[in-house]
Amino acid sequence: MSETRTAIVLGASGSVGGALVRALLHDGAFDLVITLGRKSLPDVLAMARASGRELREQLVPDMTPAALTAATVGALRDIDGDVAAFSVLGIGAGTANMSIDAHRAVDVELNAAFARGLRDAGNVRHLAYMTAVGADATASEAGSGAAGMARYNRVKGESEVAVRAQGPAVVSFFRPSMILGSKHTPWILAKLLPVFSVFTPSKFRSITAEQIAMAMIATTKAKPTTSAIYHYREMIDAIARGTTHDAEKGRTS
Repeated sequence: MSETRTAIVLGASGSVGGALVRALLHDGAFDLVITLGRKSLPDVLAMARASGRELREQLVPDMTPAALTAATVGALRDIDGDVAAFSVLGIGAGTANMSIDAHRAVDVELNAAFARGLRDAGNVRHLAYMTAVGADATASEAGSGAAGMARYNRVKGESEVAVRAQGPAVVSFFRPSMILGSKHTPWILAKLLPVFSVFTPSKFRSITAEQIAMAMIATTKAKPTTSAIYHYREMIDAIARGTTHDAEKGRTS
């Protein structure tokens, strides 16, 4: 199995995005990491220098769907070989105080625009995309838009439908529940949730930002041939398989 040498990331400024970029920069399977965002991220650039890896920032100051699609195509125009694509873009907090259209403008429209750019670039076969547990395009639009509520789940589900329809041939959907290590997770929950995890249904168990990143990378490196959904258990299993594969590769190299 040939290894992917380039990764492109949308949403690098968030908690999971930061964990994802750190992991990619320390993974020998990737020589180049490209990030797409409104602003430069000096900490990420410093991380790349420290790790000895190449990182390119594709800045999109005017983050409209059309601009993002064009920037995605442009960033990949001179890239040879297969490209691993990742999106962890989404509104992390405050959705309870937003209209559904404002929420859709980011989670649905921008992720769909990224997916179109990946498809149009022609060298991306797989996208690893993080949404949320409970994502359901048929959920009610009424009520609160807070995380976990029906309207929130509706938007996350709509984003999955749009990305699947407009993006690369294969999309892996990662649906975490509470994310430990996120600045949006209250510290008291971060302390208590692991204690009660034994009583929590598997798909609703909390997971760290680093574990999500590891699962996304492991799944991508396995080169899946069909689209699939990954909840907590599937993510943990993907990490285990990836760790085993990397260990075996290390012994034979």
